[in-house]
Amino acid sequence: MKQFCLLTLLLSFSFTITAQEKPNILWITLEDTSPHFIGCYGNKDAKTPIIDKLASEGIRFQNAFSTGTVCSPSRTAIITGVKTYKTGTGNHRSAVPIPYYIKGFPYYLQEEGYHTSNNSKTDYNVADEKAYTAESWNESSKQAGWWNRKNNQPFFSVFNYMDSHQSRTMTHTYGWYKKQVLDKLSPSEQIGESDFEMPPFYKDSPAMRKQVARVYNSLKYTDKKVGALLKRLEEDGLKENTIIFLYADHGEGIPRGKTNGINLGYRVPFIAYFPKKFEHLSPWGEPGSVSNELISFEDLAPTMIHLAGGKIPDHLTGRIIAGTKPSSRTDHLILSSDRADNGIDMVRTVTDGIYVYSRNYIPYMPQARYIRYMEISDIKQTMRKDLAEENLNSLQKSLFTERPPEYLFNIHTDQWETINLAENPKYKNILKRMRTQLKEEIMDSRDILFLPEYEMNLISKHSTPFEYRTSKKYKLKEVQKAANLSGFRSEKTAKQQIELLTSKNKVVRYWAIVGLRSQENRILNKYHSELLVALEDSYPPVAIMTAAILYNLEENKTALNSLKKFCLDPNEDLALMAVNSILYFSNKTPFIETVKKSRAMEHRTYNVKASCVDVLGSLGLIPNNPKFRQ
Repeated sequence: MKQFCLLTLLLSFSFTITAQEKPNILWITLEDTSPHFIGCYGNKDAKTPIIDKLASEGIRFQNAFSTGTVCSPSRTAIITGVKTYKTGTGNHRSAVPIPYYIKGFPYYLQEEGYHTSNNSKTDYNVADEKAYTAESWNESSKQAGWWNRKNNQPFFSVFNYMDSHQSRTMTHTYGWYKKQVLDKLSPSEQIGESDFEMPPFYKDSPAMRKQVARVYNSLKYTDKKVGALLKRLEEDGLKENTIIFLYADHGEGIPRGKTNGINLGYRVPFIAYFPKKFEHLSPWGEPGSVSNELISFEDLAPTMIHLAGGKIPDHLTGRIIAGTKPSSRTDHLILSSDRADNGIDMVRTVTDGIYVYSRNYIPYMPQARYIRYMEISDIKQTMRKDLAEENLNSLQKSLFTERPPEYLFNIHTDQWETINLAENPKYKNILKRMRTQLKEEIMDSRDILFLPEYEMNLISKHSTPFEYRTSKKYKLKEVQKAANLSGFRSEKTAKQQIELLTSKNKVVRYWAIVGLRSQENRILNKYHSELLVALEDSYPPVAIMTAAILYNLEENKTALNSLKKFCLDPNEDLALMAVNSILYFSNKTPFIETVKKSRAMEHRTYNVKASCVDVLGSLGLIPNNPKFRQ
């Protein structure tokens, strides 16, 4: 009997040691935050002592990037471990089906004995998100945490803080922000409206400072909440068995940050803490070190599975950045930004950590494009008022003008991305290299988001975009030739695009007409007859874009009626394309009644309603405030 008890004790002790050999993993995710506004990243005006202390005890990463610029695409890339332009999940809240074998990566941690908990945001851009969430997490709720696991069970716990979210930093009313954030800080903790440097792309005025101060105070409040969580971890005696990752889901929730395919939209703070027991799993040196290694969200899933001791599935192609067998480093990353709410867009980006190159495929829309969730904010309306009253300098005004087809910024010497180097001959070799890297990645990955969203949703009825992209049906090489012309404004390019309007490939015709939308009117006038033919195109996205061009060019009555018809189309993707086009016309008045009807249609979804309200709001027919979101 004594021998049996001794054997049981030894086995129990052995199990405890084995369990403790697997590290606990804690994720702290901040909403809508750029490193530009955090103390340890060099902002002397910020008050983020908890985050700064964690960085001093861990590793601070200078070159960590989200793979998207708005929440659901970013979070989908994180949970699936697959880039959104492969899965087709890059358009914000589009609920795209993905193959059954692309599971949420915490599922694989569960197979290694981990308790997985999410507190509590999901926002995954996949079909049947509820089932996907249930399979990924042991628990996902506001009560979820490591405290619900079994004894000696290793945990993977995620805590998400909304206090730095765009709702706090800009979109909701100042009174709401004051109640939710400012009043919860003591006077000594608050950052005053004159206590920081303004980003140069904003007018330095009291009205704007009042709004930008919200960013600093929201991050201060977030910092306090992070401190409370870390205190609980320590009080539970778990800190020295827990690897901690702190990062944001994408860039800052302010105009020109979130939703924009530039550094301010992609770059995130990223800090990793390894307790002494697990320092051998960190390839980055002593605590307090700073790493310039390039990291993207594609790397998180394989790294967590590796740290847990699991086998990495074949569909995960990201790098292992920590553990016993880290991957070799990369010299560049490819990032993407697509539709955000009702704001249609498509940007592909390359960065080496010093330069950020962005290819704008729909550049006739500005950086500060119409997105209802942003239009309701005081800061956006202040900016539009200053624009109308000609109170903005050239940089500040550029947020509201058409974009160039390419951006190239040196983010080491120009952190706010004020000087576009794309047309500077001194940087032609860098531009050429990054263009080539982007082209290779698009073809290698078979970027499915070069299909219009209308087409994506048709495919999703009988397949998954992830699988369709590798089929022979997807003529990406042909599509790329047309898409690569988009945004380049010249007679030569326009002639090529006009010729492509006769292609048998409907998606080629789509990109030809999208590209023509950016051409100058003096050039388009030469192709009036060809555009009239394209107005009757059998592929609705081509017909819509042609109608937009002809109405914008000469307020053509046939084009006007075509757009009105599509505004009332029951297909949400087509209606959104039509209403979204109206937003960028100088004369929207003929569409007022049609837009009102479209908004009132039964079963209209948020995005179409939001664009309708943006049209009415831009004409002063509806107040631009949070009560009129849709």
